[in-house]
Amino acid sequence: MKFGKEFVAQMIPEWQQAYMDYSCLKSILQEIQNARKRSGDVTRKQTLQRNFSGLTKRCTRAATSEEIENQDIMVSATIGDDGFERHETSIMRVAEAGREPELVFFKTLDLEFDKVNGFYKSKVEEMVEEAVVLNRQMDALIAFRIKVDQPSSSWTCSEAVSVDVDALDTTEHRETLADEIIVEVNGSNHRDSTRGDVSVLDRIRLNKDQETTLSRIRNVLKLSHHEELKFTRENLKKIEERLKDVFIEFYRKLKHLNNYSFLNTLAISKIMKKYDKIASRNAAKTYMETVDKSYLTSSDEIHKLMVRVESIFVEHFTNSNRSKAMNLLRPKVKKEKHRTTFSTGNYKHFITVYSKSLIFVRIFSGFFVGCSVSLVIALALLIHARNIMGADGKNIYMETMFPLYSLFVFVVLHMIMYASNIYFWKRYRVNYAFIFGFKEGTELGYRHVLLLSFGLNTLALAAVIMNLDMEMDPNTNDYKTLTELLPLFIVGVMIAITICPFNIFYRSSRFFFIMVVFRCIAAPLYKVNLPDFFLADQFTSQVQALRSLEFYICYYGWGDFRLRQNTCRSSHVYSTFYFIVAVIPYWSRFLQCVRRLIEEKSSVEGYNALKYFLTIVAVCLRTANSLNRGNAWRNAAWFFSALATFYGTYWDIVFDWGLLHKSSKSWLREKLLVPHKSVYYVAMVVNVVLRLAWLQTVLDFNIPFLHREIMVALLANLEIIRRGIWNFFRLENEHLNNVGKFRAFKSVPLPFNYNEESQSR
Repeated sequence: MKFGKEFVAQMIPEWQQAYMDYSCLKSILQEIQNARKRSGDVTRKQTLQRNFSGLTKRCTRAATSEEIENQDIMVSATIGDDGFERHETSIMRVAEAGREPELVFFKTLDLEFDKVNGFYKSKVEEMVEEAVVLNRQMDALIAFRIKVDQPSSSWTCSEAVSVDVDALDTTEHRETLADEIIVEVNGSNHRDSTRGDVSVLDRIRLNKDQETTLSRIRNVLKLSHHEELKFTRENLKKIEERLKDVFIEFYRKLKHLNNYSFLNTLAISKIMKKYDKIASRNAAKTYMETVDKSYLTSSDEIHKLMVRVESIFVEHFTNSNRSKAMNLLRPKVKKEKHRTTFSTGNYKHFITVYSKSLIFVRIFSGFFVGCSVSLVIALALLIHARNIMGADGKNIYMETMFPLYSLFVFVVLHMIMYASNIYFWKRYRVNYAFIFGFKEGTELGYRHVLLLSFGLNTLALAAVIMNLDMEMDPNTNDYKTLTELLPLFIVGVMIAITICPFNIFYRSSRFFFIMVVFRCIAAPLYKVNLPDFFLADQFTSQVQALRSLEFYICYYGWGDFRLRQNTCRSSHVYSTFYFIVAVIPYWSRFLQCVRRLIEEKSSVEGYNALKYFLTIVAVCLRTANSLNRGNAWRNAAWFFSALATFYGTYWDIVFDWGLLHKSSKSWLREKLLVPHKSVYYVAMVVNVVLRLAWLQTVLDFNIPFLHREIMVALLANLEIIRRGIWNFFRLENEHLNNVGKFRAFKSVPLPFNYNEESQSR
C-alpha cells in the first residue's frame, strides 16, 4: 500500500482537515516534474533569494554565508501574536524549469506545516488542562478511599496527603499527571495550586452516575444533579469504575495525538524526499532539521503524560497489575477490524488476522445468500407448478399467513439497507462507530449485518415453503397445525438470540440495541442522545412491522391458527391497538423532542416536535379512513397527510441532511463526502416521491393482480428504502458537524464535582 493511502487510512476522520494535505503537495510536485520535462530537463540554476511575505523574520539559527551558499533552501521562523510559530522557506537556487511550481510548493508546505504545528500545540494545551482536572479528581478519590477505610477520621486533604497510607489496601503515592511535566500555557503553570490548602471532601459532591428511571424523573423536576457524599464501599467502587473509564478515554486521546504528531512528521519527510528526487536537490535535510526543532516534534508533554497515566492506572486501578492495566489502556485490535500500520511486520500480521477473522463471515454469508436465492427460485416454481395463486384458499392464506411472514421481509430489508449504509459510511470515511457511541472495536461491519440478515431470510423462506398450503378443509383440517407455528417459532428464535446473555452472536451490539430500545420506550425520562432518536426514527419506518407483531399476538393468542381464520379485524380491541401501535414510534420521537426542548431551550426541537405531532394526526386519520370509509375521514386524511409530508420533507432535506443552502451556488452544503453532486439531487427527489406513498391509502388505488396485503407490504418496503437513504445523509451531516468542531472523542462524565467550579460557571 502506498504511503498516501496509508496516511489517509490512519487519520482520525474528525481531524482530517487538520492533517497535512499530502495529496495537494503531491500534485504540485507533479507540476514541477512536468515543467522540467517540458523544458528538456534544464539543469542551469541561478542564485535567487525569494521571500514570500517581506516581513521581518527571526531565523531559527545563525547561518554563515558559506552555509547559505551551499544550501538549496533556508527556513526561517517567526512567532506570531497568538504565540504560534510561522515558518517561511526561501529557495536559494531556483532552476528556470519548474521555478514557479517550486515556489508554490514551499509556500503550501509552510502553510500546511504551520497548520499542523498550531493544531498540535492547541491540543496539547487542552490535554494538559484536562490532566489538571484529573489531578483534582485523583485527590478526591484518594481522600475518599481514606475516609472509607477510616470513617472516624476528620482529616482534610492536606492532612490526608501527609499521613502514612500503608493502611490502605494499595499504596497511595502523591504522584499525579502533572508532577513530571512543567508546561506553561498562557503564562501559567498547570499545577494544582489548591492541593493541600483546602479540605477536598468539604468542597466536592458526587456527580450522578448511571441513574435509575426514578432519578431521571427527579432530574426532569429540576431537582439536584449531585449527591451528598456517602462514604460507603459501594460508592467508592462506582467512583473507581467511573474514573477508570475517564483515564482510559484520556489515554486514548493521548495515543491519537501522539500518532497525529508521528503521521504528519512522516508525511513531511516523505514529501520532502519526493521533492529532492524530482527537483534533484538536497533540501529534505534542511527542512527536517526545522521540523525536528518545532513544537510538533520536539515537545514531549504527550509522552510524559502517557507514562504518568500508565503509572497511575497500574497503581490505583489494577492493584499494580501492569499487564491488566495495559490491556485496558491499549485494547487489542479487534480481529474483524482492519487498521494499517507503518511497520511492515505488523502490517502483514494485521492483514493475516483480518483475513482469518473474515473467512467465517464470508463463507456463511455467501452460503446464506445462495440459500436465499435458491429458496426464492424454488418458491416461484412451486407457486407456478401448483397454480397456488389460483387456489380457492388464496384469500384466506393472504389474510392470515402472509402478514405473519411479511414481518421477516421488513426486518431483513431494513438490515440490508443498514449494511449498505455501513459500506458507504466506511467508503466515505464517516465515523459511524464514534457517532453512535459503540464501544471501540465492537461495531459490526456490513458483512456481519449481511450474515445476520440473509441467515434470517433463509430461515423464513424455508418456513414459507414448508407452510405453503393454501387450501384448508374445515372438516379434515387438511394441513398440519405444527406448520402454522413456524412463524411464531422464528420470532421466538429472534427474541431469544437478541436477549441471550452468552457471548455469542455479537453480544455487545445486541445489548447496546436493547439499551437504546429501552431508552426509546422510556422517553422522555432519559437524556436523548443520537443513538436514541436515530433508532426511534427507524421504528417510525417500521409501523407495518409493529402491526404484524400485533397480529401475531391476536392470531396465536386467540387460537385462530388452529382453524386458519382471521377474527382479529372484527375485534374492537384489535382495531384500537391498530391505532396505538402505529402511533407509538412517532409518540416516542415526539417525547424525545420535548425532552430536548426543555433541556436545550432550542426552538428547533419545538418545531421538530410539531413535525411528529402532525405525523401522528395524519397516521391516525389514514388508519381511520382505512377502517371506516367516508368523505370526512378521507378529506381530513388528505389535508393532514399533505401537510405532514411537506413539513417532513423540508425537515429531512434542510435540517437532517443540511442541504438546500441558499448561500451556496449549487444549493448544497459546502462540504460533501460524495464527489458526485447529482447523488444529492437524486436523493432529494427520491425522498419526496417515496414520502408520497401514503397516497395509495387515501386514493385506495389497487392493482388487480396484487392482493391488498401485498400492496401494504410493498408500501412498507418503500418506506424502509426511504429510511435507508435518509440514514446515510443524516449521518454524513452529523459527521461533518463533528469534523467542523474537531470533535473526535466522547465526553466521559467525571465522578466528582467541585463546588467552586460550579459557582464560577
